[in-house]
Amino acid sequence: MKLSPTLIKFFSAGLLFAALAGSASAESLKVGYLPAIGHGKYFIAYEQGFFKQENLDVELVEFQNSADGINAVIAGKLDTGSFSTPAPLLFYSKGSDIKIVGGIMGQDGSVIIKPEKAGEIRTIADLRGKKVATVRLASSDAVLRTALKEARIDWKKDLEIFELKNPPAVIESVKSGQVDAGVVWGPFDLRAEQQGLKVIVRSGDIYPGHPCCRLIVSSAQLKNPAVVERFLRALLRAERFAVDHHKETIDAIAKYVKLDHKLLEQSYYSPNLDQTTDPNVKGVQKFWLSLVASEFIDGSRSLDPIFAIEPYQRAIEALAKEHPKDVFYQTRLAQFKERNL
Repeated sequence: MKLSPTLIKFFSAGLLFAALAGSASAESLKVGYLPAIGHGKYFIAYEQGFFKQENLDVELVEFQNSADGINAVIAGKLDTGSFSTPAPLLFYSKGSDIKIVGGIMGQDGSVIIKPEKAGEIRTIADLRGKKVATVRLASSDAVLRTALKEARIDWKKDLEIFELKNPPAVIESVKSGQVDAGVVWGPFDLRAEQQGLKVIVRSGDIYPGHPCCRLIVSSAQLKNPAVVERFLRALLRAERFAVDHHKETIDAIAKYVKLDHKLLEQSYYSPNLDQTTDPNVKGVQKFWLSLVASEFIDGSRSLDPIFAIEPYQRAIEALAKEHPKDVFYQTRLAQFKERNL
């Protein structure tokens, strides 16, 4: 069949466009994460190719605590990352130029003790006069201090708080008897239970629905908001994938969090863990007020400039439009309006 000159031009233009699109270099992103179950969306998006499909070349960089991760973002060594809510709020309160563009998880903290102490430590109020190990700037650490203040316990005077480097160090200090209680998060609560320790209270019981790790960028990174939007699209797609594909989800997470598959599934799909990617402005504002009230941070700086939710809004609106019959995306869009507007 002989093609007309018009059709030849049409197909030639189409092939040229495809070639140019295919040759467009992917945007490189260094992404910081904590070895926590709640950061599983990163691993799913990477292993399932969602980052690549959004034309992103992502390098995942592990950190053991939030402070080190945020310092890396501020120093320009990371493009983005998710770190516990108190950490970016504290850095921001001291003048750091960072923005919250989304979330990675919520709740998930636990207070652990040795079983033989169950008779004397049943509630937060029972920590008066005790030694408690935490990881500084962890969301569960801030929730604990807020709860202590509400129980009329001065966390600066009425007990001893030891700030350790990471959850495994907290577990060891509880096991060895160096402290009476410790504060960890998933999957370390399960690891603690495996090693014979007991969970007495969860952060979601103390502060229902509290945001945990927030996704942050520097203001400089927001000069290219389309990249942030594509990154958030990949995370939302990973979140959606996890709903229907448990095995593939756990296989992906297991490459980064070394734990038995059964325990990984128990932790990732736990009702104690909020998996939404939503920025949750209202939740962060409430957390900010509680941190100020508990004297954890200085609240003299206005909080509003920390939020940059437009990339997430565009990402969820686009996905909801692309999948009009998918209840997941429609629910997340409604949730965005409720939590942020």
